[in-house]
Amino acid sequence: MRSYLDFEKPVAELEAKVEELRAMQAGGNAVAVDEEIGRLEAKASSALQQLYNDLTPWQKTQVARHPQRPHCIDYVNGLITDFVPLAGDRKFADDAAIVGGFGRFRGESVCLIGHEKGSNTDSRLKHNFGMARPEGYRKAVRLMEMADHFGIPVICLVDTAGAYPGIGAEERGQAEAIARSTEACLNLGVANVAVVLGEGGSGGAIAIATANRVLMLEHAIYSVISPEGAASILWRDTTKAQDAATNMKITAQDMVRFGVIDTIIPEPVGGAHREPTAAIAAAGDAIAQAFGDLKGLDAKALRQQRRDKFLAMGRLGG
Repeated sequence: MRSYLDFEKPVAELEAKVEELRAMQAGGNAVAVDEEIGRLEAKASSALQQLYNDLTPWQKTQVARHPQRPHCIDYVNGLITDFVPLAGDRKFADDAAIVGGFGRFRGESVCLIGHEKGSNTDSRLKHNFGMARPEGYRKAVRLMEMADHFGIPVICLVDTAGAYPGIGAEERGQAEAIARSTEACLNLGVANVAVVLGEGGSGGAIAIATANRVLMLEHAIYSVISPEGAASILWRDTTKAQDAATNMKITAQDMVRFGVIDTIIPEPVGGAHREPTAAIAAAGDAIAQAFGDLKGLDAKALRQQRRDKFLAMGRLGG
């Protein structure tokens, strides 16, 4: 059953009417309703197009968090063949918030690492809503070092509100684990491509997103803190999250303008959750293009390009 966001209410009402008419048809009602169904479907499609052509940053935040939006495992299933997941950081435990392993992307061997939020109550609890603990980032480092050793390119799929801020995570060195993971990204002698699928939250995101190419879905967000967190700090009022989202410049369009990301991946009208197969295919094409752009660069050139890219962020032109 489709889940609607608050601002999608006009579309929800129209599509509900369509479903009612279809139910009448299925029940053997003799009234001809095909024409009315077509009219309402066209109206709903037009309303959806209008809404998504002019989303506010807060509305994009809601879309990025949509419970039916495809997550890391959906992309793995849609893009990676012969995937072999690997578990554990060889130091403390396995963290299900970070999914990682090796497989084939369009016939080529790849290492894939990503945040997994989960798709229902049980899986969300298992994956800790995509908020990784130190052992998750240490697992990511282990996999990146293995990929580097065997000359295998790396794909990172980012979708997290941020690293887990629990006491245990802090006791086990959360900040150090994030820093080591970021360092591992920078030191890779193979090409790496990161994609922000939904939320790119703070150091929890950058830990695996320090890549040669950073891509972002059209309605994803990328920020140093959540809008609610920023509102709580700045105004001590989480109801001002909409104002924070606008002022923080967190959208994909903002990020490409500031040079933080390289490419925006278009989403189907109504967001990736409406047509997940099409969204996943578009992401696959963008990843393939990114790797194609990096083809032929040796380890030294890849490291230098990556370092130059991130050092250039925030510099003023002149």
